[in-house]
Amino acid sequence: MNETAEVAVLRLGHRPGRDERMTTHVGLTARALGADRVWIPDNAGQSLETVADITDRFGGPFEAELTDSPQALIRNWEGRVVHLTMYGERIQDVEDKIRSAREDDGEPLLVVVGSEKVPFDVYEAADWNVGVTNQPHSEVAGLAVFLDRLFEGRELDREWVDADREVIPMETGKRVEPVEE
Repeated sequence: MNETAEVAVLRLGHRPGRDERMTTHVGLTARALGADRVWIPDNAGQSLETVADITDRFGGPFEAELTDSPQALIRNWEGRVVHLTMYGERIQDVEDKIRSAREDDGEPLLVVVGSEKVPFDVYEAADWNVGVTNQPHSEVAGLAVFLDRLFEGRELDREWVDADREVIPMETGKRVEPVEE
């Protein structure tokens, strides 16, 4: 994506044994739908390895990192913070403001995606608490819808670099081929 400012995703919280797939899917969704990086809690090393492996095989640019202090990352972020929560303002009411802050003002954006109960100070630190529907649903689905709205579908045409292989779109069947140099 050739956008003006970075979009990063922070997975806030990880319950070992319960959130392995969900944390991995937050990272994979961030990568596939246009974010530049993801921070994953330091107790989710396997999720980090999976996201890094997919990035190595299917291309980037994308960075995945562990963090031992997500609250500090939020506090020290030099840009705007969006917290995805079903209790937030409706995405359709705030998406233009968020997009404008990023594109027009050049403000990097940190998208916070929770798992377990999110501390109230995250709600207070966020510039926007955004609900992708105000109904219970998956945080991965919320992240996917948010990124698609943020990029207005342009992330679907993203070009991948340094990939070893690529998926060949087909009407039926599955086809993955090595990338020709």
